[in-house]
This record gives sequence, C-alpha cells and structure tokens, in this order.
Amino acid sequence: MAFTYLEMEMVLSPIDPWRPLMIAQMGAVGFESFVETDYGFMAYIPEKEFREKDFLAMEVFEVKDLKIEWKTQSIAPQNWNREWEENFKPIRVGEHCVVRADFHPSTAVDYELVITPKMSFGTGHHETTQMMISLLLELGCDQKTVLDMGAGTGILAILAEKLGAKSVLAIDNDPWCVENIQENLLLNHSQVIEVALNHLVPTHKAYDLVLANINRNVLLDQMNDYATVLSGGGDLLMSGFYEKDLERIQNHAEKLEFRFIRKFEKNQWLAAHFTKT
Repeated sequence: MAFTYLEMEMVLSPIDPWRPLMIAQMGAVGFESFVETDYGFMAYIPEKEFREKDFLAMEVFEVKDLKIEWKTQSIAPQNWNREWEENFKPIRVGEHCVVRADFHPSTAVDYELVITPKMSFGTGHHETTQMMISLLLELGCDQKTVLDMGAGTGILAILAEKLGAKSVLAIDNDPWCVENIQENLLLNHSQVIEVALNHLVPTHKAYDLVLANINRNVLLDQMNDYATVLSGGGDLLMSGFYEKDLERIQNHAEKLEFRFIRKFEKNQWLAAHFTKT
C-alpha cells in the first residue's frame, strides 16, 4: 500500500524572512514537499515518519516575535494528484531544461521532462530538485552507469538517461513512488532505467554516478555505501540538506575519500558535488 501522508498547514506571522528557514528546518526532519501560501505554506510528510518531538525541537520555534500556528490532517494518496494537477506549473531550469506535466503543452528545449506527480517528491519546483538538475546538466551522463537513491518521481533518473546514461537504477522505499516512476518512464519513453522498491543501497554493482536527494540523516547513514558502489573517479551528487549541515556532510565524505568539488545554494538549501578519489 502507498503511504498515508500528513498534511501540515503552517501559518507564520510575519512570513518573511522566516518561511524559507522553517521550510529548510522541516525538510531536515523528514518533510518531503512544500507549497507556499499567502499565509505561510503547506508541508507534507509520510505519516509514519512524522516525529512530533523532532518537529517541536526545531530552532525556528525559539525565534522571538515569530508566531507559528499549524493544523494537520491525514490525506489519502489519490488526493495528492488532484492537488498537484490544480497547482503544478511547468518550470524551466537553466536555458535547456523544462519540467512539465503530461497535461501541459510540449516545449521546444533540449531536455523536456514529463512528470506527473502523485505522492512522489520531485516535481522540479523544490529548490533541491532544481539544484540537482543543474548539477546533472553541468556534469553530463554520457555512457555512465547511474544510481538514483530516493528517486521520488524519477525526475533525476529520467534526466540522466536523456543526458546519455548507459543504465540507471532508480530506487525508492515507497510503493506509490515506484508506481509513479514507472508511469513517468512511459511518458518519457525511457529505455535504460530500472526501478526497484528498496531502502538500501545495492552494493553488488559499481556505478559511475550516484544521485541522492533525500535528507541529511539518510545521506550520512548511507554515505559509506555510496563510497562502496562508486567506481574510482565516480561522482556523488547530494541534496536535501541546508547550509549548516554542509560541514558535517563534507567531513564525513572526506573520511570516505571523497573530494569536495562544489556546492549550489538556494533559499538555504544546498546541493553538493563530490568525486571519489
């Protein structure tokens, strides 16, 4: 069965400059997707992964003169698709890539990604997805073997194939996401992407490139396995964390003989590129 999600409606007063900070901190405690509103934002997390203690321990609650109100409700998977169809607009990343849904008209660009989201994270609207797309566009994937952990909608796996990847394995631990990825593969006429339902890194094969847009804790837990499966000189692209987490992530990566190449930053979210030495 697909996960039931918790929808949290956040009301902030004042909204600025606190909304991006709170979104970043909620992302670090497991929230997967956000929709900005006139009064704050909506946040979504698999209900079984919500930890109220972690939520209430966020630093933003200590900000003086910031009033935070919220209410929650459980939402069934089918409701998510309807909400996205009402709100999902095409998005351009750089000059050469557009992400759109199947109900939008086609766009004449080098890389058009057709994504119809359901309960899956990764429509291209979130900062982390945009930065991962930008890193992929710069790095390229020609004839590479690619592992996409926490694939969500499959958006990064699909772009990797369009950029010339030889093979791609897209993994997610949510059955709904796996189903959604398979639908999006059909929409994009994908030929080299394999999809798997799992929460573990497959260590029986070597990869030239690992993509991981998840969250800080999962990245730290899985990084040893990323080092195991990456070929020498292989690349690791990670996002799902924010500025204050970079030092911890970089220190752990360097202990595993990764070399830090660069970072992208957007609204306090970070994406980082490492190479295995």
